[in-house]
Amino acid sequence: MIWPFKRKQEVETRASGTGYTAQVIAARTAYITGTGGRAELTATVQGAVTLWENGLSVADVEGTGLLTRRALAIAGRMLALRGEAVFYITDEALIPVSDWDLSTRLSRPVAYRLSLPDAGGGKTMTALADEVLHFRIGADASQPWYGTAPLKRASLSADLLEVIERALVEVYGDAPLGSSIVPMPETPETDLAQIARGFRGSRGRVLVRESVQVQAAGGPAPAQDWRANDLTPDLQKAMMDKTLDQARDQINAAFGILPGLTNKATTGPMVREAQRHLAQWTLQPMAEQMAEEATDKLGSAIKLDLMRPLQAFDAGGRARAAATVIQALAQAKEAGVDPATALKLVDWSE
Repeated sequence: MIWPFKRKQEVETRASGTGYTAQVIAARTAYITGTGGRAELTATVQGAVTLWENGLSVADVEGTGLLTRRALAIAGRMLALRGEAVFYITDEALIPVSDWDLSTRLSRPVAYRLSLPDAGGGKTMTALADEVLHFRIGADASQPWYGTAPLKRASLSADLLEVIERALVEVYGDAPLGSSIVPMPETPETDLAQIARGFRGSRGRVLVRESVQVQAAGGPAPAQDWRANDLTPDLQKAMMDKTLDQARDQINAAFGILPGLTNKATTGPMVREAQRHLAQWTLQPMAEQMAEEATDKLGSAIKLDLMRPLQAFDAGGRARAAATVIQALAQAKEAGVDPATALKLVDWSE
């Protein structure tokens, strides 16, 4: 025994960058921010999120007073950005949940650990599944208790949009737009390096840079070498405008918005058709799923209707159809045919 040294050296254990904690933090970051992380900061995504948020907020609610306009707007925004919206049910109102974890049995949630937002710090509590409204879209068969946001389902398009807009921001922020270079011979290299560093962000200036070195036995620089050269980058060859438009159309399509809604040459009928498409094929099916979840948890039959408040139908066509139906019913009555039977023949229910 050699004192004060130990006979066996202890192994020091440290956390590695690829350990379990790092993986959990990385997964949590990707879950909150998405794959790209900044695609949802673009105006295209925020415009689509606003359509979802405002569209759900004007829905007609039957059967409960808990689904207020504010709660529906929060649900629409959470569904658009996270693919899920969780609310804690109380007697007075629905409390939105900022973060949650759950346990399942037979692929159905049975208990939740909720983080309720509050000024000065949130509150954590546990609740049973019947005490929680959990709206979700884009659920996968492997994890039906989780929802996926449109940006996560179309991550490549989201990354493309984010990369293009970030590139344009950097170009317009750092590129020497409107700057020109006047060659100047016989300049020390240190001065040239300092001038080159000053090119960044220099807009509308005349910059001086050496292009031809005069040799010891040579004469002055050629006269044609003294004309100014423009430094404004040529973005037409990169086709940034067309690529940006295509990326925007793809993101709008992921949110259920027809690309014609943001087209420069769009017309009134196309705008109305895009609004109908968004309401009929995206928002109303979501509202039906939300009503089904609320019916199971709140104990009463609940209906959510977006079509009437958003006027997502052809008013003129509906008026003509109503006139035709009334005329057909009158003719059926005159002919002695039961109107209910006549409507069933054309599969007309309500």
